[in-house]
Amino acid sequence: MASEHINLGTIGMAGLVGVPYSLKFLWAPLMDRYLPPFLGRRTGWMLISQLALIFSIGAMGFFDPSKGLWLTIIAAFMVAFFSASQDIVVDAYRTDLLDAKERGPGAALYIAGYRIAILVSGALALFMADQMPWKTVYIVMALTMLVGVGAALLAPQPTGGHKPPQSLKDAVVLPFIEFFSRRGAWEVLLFILIYKIDVVMATALTTPFLMTLDFTKTQIAAVFKVFGLLATIGGTLFGGAMMVRLGMKRSLWFFGITQGISGLSFMALAHLGSVYPVLLLNRTEQLYPMMVFAIAAENFCSGMGTAAYSAFIMSLCNKKFSATQYALLTSIMALTRTMGAAPTGYMVQAMGWERFFLLATLIAIPSLLMLLRYDRWQQLDEAPAIAK
Repeated sequence: MASEHINLGTIGMAGLVGVPYSLKFLWAPLMDRYLPPFLGRRTGWMLISQLALIFSIGAMGFFDPSKGLWLTIIAAFMVAFFSASQDIVVDAYRTDLLDAKERGPGAALYIAGYRIAILVSGALALFMADQMPWKTVYIVMALTMLVGVGAALLAPQPTGGHKPPQSLKDAVVLPFIEFFSRRGAWEVLLFILIYKIDVVMATALTTPFLMTLDFTKTQIAAVFKVFGLLATIGGTLFGGAMMVRLGMKRSLWFFGITQGISGLSFMALAHLGSVYPVLLLNRTEQLYPMMVFAIAAENFCSGMGTAAYSAFIMSLCNKKFSATQYALLTSIMALTRTMGAAPTGYMVQAMGWERFFLLATLIAIPSLLMLLRYDRWQQLDEAPAIAK
């Protein structure tokens, strides 16, 4: 869209296409209640969603958007639905499987895995598309799901004897009753909603921003799409390891501060971009080191924050209803990504890039202030008897 000179407001609003991921809690109770006839409650649903993804991803390659737009949209909807379904069951599986000390490293490894998948389905797929038809690319991408199929077949079953809800009504109603009966439940939801909104805002228009500084698409792809993802993976793994030492509360504090401050690196890049004249022949060469630093710093710090964020959400889930409760909480996360990104284009048009990135940094303060009430939030093991 940036290449076709679509205005920033429209590009920002395009982030609303992620809204379906905010609705996955609607069918998550089905995955808590019903057991597939093979494997376990979690791994059985995992396998079903992965086989459906192989079919739907492959199907996208057989439709031409210029001739059958609605068929392409339907196939894309299927991918989104089954992908969200896989999210539900994998999140529930690791919540059920990991103990308190394993949540940080476990969340980090999970995030590193899907970041590698982003690298494969993003940079690698685009490279392949230059060499072969899109139909072949989609088939290859569909076949990469066989990695997940193999993992589902080999995965150990969670222990602890948590029985599924006895009826669909219980599966739908009890997770919400149990969660909202806890002290500070509404505060926790608000915290989840705003903890990473600074990152969402700062990164929503990264590619259009870099293009205004005359960086080429190749430079952006090489640094942002590849190096940035590697920095995220490194930050996530580092954050997960640090959580073992710091604990949950201090990790949320420390990583929340660092991910907020890292956004100032984009503000510095915007300032340098205004200092160097547009007609300067080596302008991009002068700005390139700062671009690399900004992307590396933001992605590394955001990765640390995501590790703590995900581990915190795991700690909130009752293992009897982990699919539904985790889906509800991550749906709120998805709402942050879509609603936080939507107005950013209009904000840049109104205040300019420097002030926008400053605002994106300052908006981290409310979530950090909420952590002052962390000790007042009821922990799962203190929850009412219904949680048991």
